[in-house]
Amino acid sequence: MKCALVREWMTPDPIVVSPETTLPEAHRIMTENSIRHLPVVCEGQLVGIVTLGDIRGAEPSGATSLNIWEVNYLLSQLRVDEIMTPRPVTISVDDTLGEAAQLMLKHRIGGLPVVDRHGALAGIITECDIFRLVVEDWLQEAEPAAGI
Repeated sequence: MKCALVREWMTPDPIVVSPETTLPEAHRIMTENSIRHLPVVCEGQLVGIVTLGDIRGAEPSGATSLNIWEVNYLLSQLRVDEIMTPRPVTISVDDTLGEAAQLMLKHRIGGLPVVDRHGALAGIITECDIFRLVVEDWLQEAEPAAGI
């Protein structure tokens, strides 16, 4: 695992949104694609990241005094650039999964945009990708023991 490279386990060409994307649209994209992280790109440059947690945090609580029409109107006006994390922590395609895991733990985040040597968005690596590698390694180690 220490030698596995991010490029081998990341999701290449991730789904992205622009800063002008509305909150309901970002939520719809995440739901339809079963993803929890959306890199925010403007003119080809990574400018932020928005998570499902960010979207849920921006929604009003059930204790609001607003009626459903007011809530829907306000949410329809909220844009991703108002709730995203600007200048997110990133990792290089040439870094190891161990380095990615350390960054995620250090910053308490579940995913990292992956950039190439020119700084362009190349993919995304999430805790699920790292967990997939751990399980694969575990299964490979368990195979010889099963044959004994």
